[in-house]
Amino acid sequence: MSREEIIQAKDKSIGHLRSVLGDDAETVISGARYGFISGLLKDTLKKPRIEKATTSDKIDRVLVHRIWGIPIFLGIMYGMFQFVFTLSGPLMGLIDAGFGSLAGIAEGISPDWWSSLLGDGIISGVGSVISFIPPIFLLFIAISVLEDCGYLSRAAFVMDRVMHRIGLHGRSFIPMILGFGCTIPAVMACRTIENRKDRLTTMLVTPFMSCGARLPIFVLLAGVFFPARAGLVVFAMYLIGIGIAIFSAWILRKSLFAGESGHFVMELPPYRLPTFHGAMIHMWERGKHFLKRAGTIIFAAVVAVWLLASLPWGVEYASAGSILGRIGSAVAPVFTPCGFAQWPAAASLVFGFLAKEIVVGSLGAIFAVGEAGLGGALASQLGWTPLVAFSFMVFSLLYVPCVASIATIRSEASAKWAWFAIGYTCAVAWVAATVIYQIGRVVLGG
Repeated sequence: MSREEIIQAKDKSIGHLRSVLGDDAETVISGARYGFISGLLKDTLKKPRIEKATTSDKIDRVLVHRIWGIPIFLGIMYGMFQFVFTLSGPLMGLIDAGFGSLAGIAEGISPDWWSSLLGDGIISGVGSVISFIPPIFLLFIAISVLEDCGYLSRAAFVMDRVMHRIGLHGRSFIPMILGFGCTIPAVMACRTIENRKDRLTTMLVTPFMSCGARLPIFVLLAGVFFPARAGLVVFAMYLIGIGIAIFSAWILRKSLFAGESGHFVMELPPYRLPTFHGAMIHMWERGKHFLKRAGTIIFAAVVAVWLLASLPWGVEYASAGSILGRIGSAVAPVFTPCGFAQWPAAASLVFGFLAKEIVVGSLGAIFAVGEAGLGGALASQLGWTPLVAFSFMVFSLLYVPCVASIATIRSEASAKWAWFAIGYTCAVAWVAATVIYQIGRVVLGG
């Protein structure tokens, strides 16, 4: 039988199933499989006369309800960010005060260049990132609890209907949820998706999910420019990431990866009470990567930022005449429609290609202040408004997560798709930030 004959036979069978049974082939096959399983169980399994609903069944009647499931999912997400933001504030203040004391000690060290490197570069840059350990670790604790109790699988089940509408299924939502922690394991988790088109689509949209490395940017700017609704603004960033990821998946499935989605049967584990020990282990497994990056990549990056902000010798530190200022000034015009065309913002975003934590670290090194004073410096020295800060957060949310995640896409897919991910995420980030800023100007004036 030739290839054309096989395709014709396939189309004929699909049409026959649809005309006879009134449903698509995927649903018919799934129904036949469930029917076989049901028949097999009837022959081999003895059930009590009255089968009692388990505790998991009773909870699922509420959490995975076809109407209330998604609102409950959004409510749990909102509660998670309120938990993180409320508890982390005092702890961040203590850490920042400690680094402020160290910066004061560094001011008395000679020679001046050594004092500047320690105070303006390392302590201000690394300190402004280390201050965000509490919210990042609290976020990882919250995700670990949701995962250990069995709810994350339910979240994928709840989103299964939405994912079907864009040509994917609930299994694709699991790597996207993992992306809340780190994009790299999320991209690697796409290996479990058998269908190649589903796998590539999920892999290319997962970077839009807000990873923990972006949290310092959100917490910093939301706390300064939206103090009364900081938790809600951070929650909005995560919702925007989910929305852009789903919309992008729909576009990719309609264009580059058009075709039928793979089959999927959702497995729901029973609910379990999370243990303190288990939550701590999962938190540490995820959080230690942040500490490792702070001691290696971020440390090296803030030293590089300090050096570029100090060269050529004799120039005013972190001025527009420094090498860093020239780099930022060359890139800044690109961000004019987005509202943040100042060279410090542009330079921090350039270094953010390495890792998102470096965005805050670079700004801390440029303004030579810790986390507590950084937001004020952005408002007073750059003239940022809440609208500009929101636009900057959206761009930081959507453009390339980090070099390591792109390398992972290259390893899991190919160099072509890695370059595509770079171009696509940057384009989406620029368009989204521009639309928000320009519409905001019209609505708010100015």
